[in-house]
Amino acid sequence: MTTSSGPHAASPAPPASLTDPDAVPRLGANYTPSRGWFHHWLDFDLDDVRRDFDSLAELGLDHLRVFALWPVFQPNRSLVRPRAVEQLGRLVDAAAERGLGVAVDALQGHLSSFDFVPAWLRTWHRRNLFTDPEAIEGQARYLGELAGALADRPNFLGMTLGNEVNQFSGAPHPDPDRCTPKEAGDWLTRLLEVCERAAPGRTHTHSEYDAVWFRDDHPFTPAHAARLGPVTTIHAWVFNGTAQRHGRTGAATVHHAEYLVELSKAWARDPRRPVWLQEVGAPAPLIPAEHAAEFTEATIDNALTCEGLTAITWWCSHDVSRELADFPELEYGLGLLTAEREVKPAGRAMARAAERLRAERAGAHRTRTDHGRTDPPRPLRRRTALVLDAGDEETAPRRSVCAPGGAFFEAWARLAAGGTRAAVVLERYADDAEHLAGRGIEEVVRPSDVT
Repeated sequence: MTTSSGPHAASPAPPASLTDPDAVPRLGANYTPSRGWFHHWLDFDLDDVRRDFDSLAELGLDHLRVFALWPVFQPNRSLVRPRAVEQLGRLVDAAAERGLGVAVDALQGHLSSFDFVPAWLRTWHRRNLFTDPEAIEGQARYLGELAGALADRPNFLGMTLGNEVNQFSGAPHPDPDRCTPKEAGDWLTRLLEVCERAAPGRTHTHSEYDAVWFRDDHPFTPAHAARLGPVTTIHAWVFNGTAQRHGRTGAATVHHAEYLVELSKAWARDPRRPVWLQEVGAPAPLIPAEHAAEFTEATIDNALTCEGLTAITWWCSHDVSRELADFPELEYGLGLLTAEREVKPAGRAMARAAERLRAERAGAHRTRTDHGRTDPPRPLRRRTALVLDAGDEETAPRRSVCAPGGAFFEAWARLAAGGTRAAVVLERYADDAEHLAGRGIEEVVRPSDVT
């Protein structure tokens, strides 16, 4: 196995938190098992998992996001399989032995173009997963059992309800479970409360793909993403039209994750709300394999300029094996390591970033110890904000201006290309001196002003 420089596998993990906006950000990976992909739950082999975790610890990463395959864990609405929950606990313990924190996604849900929804929600038992009371109770039972089983493990970071579950709520899904923005908000609130009761004080959150920011009629809204739960999660993929329009080296492409982090802050009620860049990767052919390391470094460096960023979790840990059929071509090569656990150039770029962050964390610790200060090194303060008019604050009916090709998106990208790292402020706050001062904003510009 080829490895990069990094800490010994037994080095201790940082405290199990993703909520400190002043902390040096954590760096980790979304765990895709090297053998069997997420079907590994059907033939669970802890030794394989340990070898995968060794290869990630050797990169210097400090946390993982792992995925419970929903139909495997809860094949019947009233049955959460004890053996599956026990195996998840063993996986989390194996990560702890290697100094890795673990966040767990439960409602899978949607992964790499495949849907995994239990039979009790489909065909003859068709229920709307967002609005049917029995379906919601079944999901609550499942989430509560997983969170409760992990609650006492120090390296357990928290639950994410599911991976991009919002894709089930409307187009382009071929069989959507439609809901209203209110119903989506009620669903999120109910299940986040279940997780908090089962495992108090951990980082329980939810994740959406970028329709939440870009689709005018999407029921999951920016306000949901930026206000429910203790952390805003961002999934930043440049295959959404960004790289197609701007190329692999365009400012819009290499600053895309940074853009979405800053966009999310426009809806946050707390200017210090933490943000977790939960998914970002280098998708071929838009980012050719020979340029993946360059893209990885630029994306991480640009995201780290954002205040309040608490973690970056790369997609993904290991390539999907070519033995598995029917994946979109790009899914086979997104790993930091190959399916044989060989480190790829993007993996080496991640290792270098991890080393820098460890040095920054150590420097911050020395500063607190030696000089009595409590503030770690700060990211970029954004004094210029671009004004966003997406309509009603709660539902954002004109949010498509934020999508690639939209007037707001393209104006922000032009500012970035010219060296201005802009914050984002909603139109209703553009003349609110108190709001602007609370965010450190000294100047506002509108998309029409950007040439």
